[in-house]
Amino acid sequence: MRLLLLALLSPVWLTPSHAKLTAGPKATVLKDGQPFRAIGINYFNCFLRTLEKAEDTSYEAGFATLAAKQIPFARFCATGFWPADMKLYQKNRSEYFRRLDAVVNAAQKHGIGLIPSLFWNHSCVPDLVGEPMDQWANPQSKTQAWMRQYVREVVTRYRDHPAIQAWEFGNEYSLQASLPNAKEHRPAIHPTLGTPATRSAQDDLSFAMVRRAYTLFATEVRRHDPDRLIFSGDSFPRLSAWHQEHENAWTTDTPEQFAESLTLANPDPVNTLSVHAYENDDQRFASAMEVSRKVNKPLFVGEFGVPGDTPEQAATCRRMLKCIVDHRIPLAALWVFDFPNQQDFNVTTSNPRSWQLDLIAEANRQFQP
Repeated sequence: MRLLLLALLSPVWLTPSHAKLTAGPKATVLKDGQPFRAIGINYFNCFLRTLEKAEDTSYEAGFATLAAKQIPFARFCATGFWPADMKLYQKNRSEYFRRLDAVVNAAQKHGIGLIPSLFWNHSCVPDLVGEPMDQWANPQSKTQAWMRQYVREVVTRYRDHPAIQAWEFGNEYSLQASLPNAKEHRPAIHPTLGTPATRSAQDDLSFAMVRRAYTLFATEVRRHDPDRLIFSGDSFPRLSAWHQEHENAWTTDTPEQFAESLTLANPDPVNTLSVHAYENDDQRFASAMEVSRKVNKPLFVGEFGVPGDTPEQAATCRRMLKCIVDHRIPLAALWVFDFPNQQDFNVTTSNPRSWQLDLIAEANRQFQP
């Protein structure tokens, strides 16, 4: 009876896994054992929209659009953003996963790979369990227990799904870490959304805490999935990251200090390097790829983009994409598809930034053997 019950509760994907990404030699990426390069897109709220309103299945049309534009994969937020967004998970877990299943299956239907970012908002899980941010680094904390539970449920549920390409921890945690003015940048307070009414110094993250959280996350993922890529989801280190950690100062780092910070921000068993690129960050791609080759971890530009749609901004976007191609960065994802909350970055097929989808498609055609 127990085996029958497990069979009924566990999803069965009829198509064998074919999309997963793994680490290749010399800091490259493999798909189905073959060298792979691709530029995808961030579809940040494809799950959040249906998590909020069950009847909102607009992600189906979104994935169809991405397929028509030859966009091969999408990175997305795979939990609620605020603690309040997780009420459905707490009250009706089967319905929560029914909605997530629908998103993942729609991506498969249209041939879109997915990179779920499991803990996008750094304050969501600690707030959900009533702990400060520093508990991300405590293996005995409620925060870590919740992380392990969610990883186990999601990874075991989808590790054989043909749409899932890789796993990611969250979004840009290191940008919140070791800030000389940390008191001014503590997590937002919105009690109606499930946050506490006050914050304290315990909510100030350090780089050591973030690295510990990444290590614990990746270790848990590896218990259930032996070989998919694991991303931290981090941005480029701040220009002063090394000095922030060692001297509590905004002093600009040397190239050697940058390399050290980037390496440490993606600790084993995280088997990739993650950066996000805006403004002039494309000038740092060469250094990032040098680190990538040195530590033998493929580079993922998890976000890149330029706000606005003036000719000058369009030229900057084209320059950034050309740098990604020219530096032979294995994976990158444009920010952001169909996200009206950020109109300056929002890309759809009907707004003035639609040409960016065609630009990505052309780059991907260049990558084909």
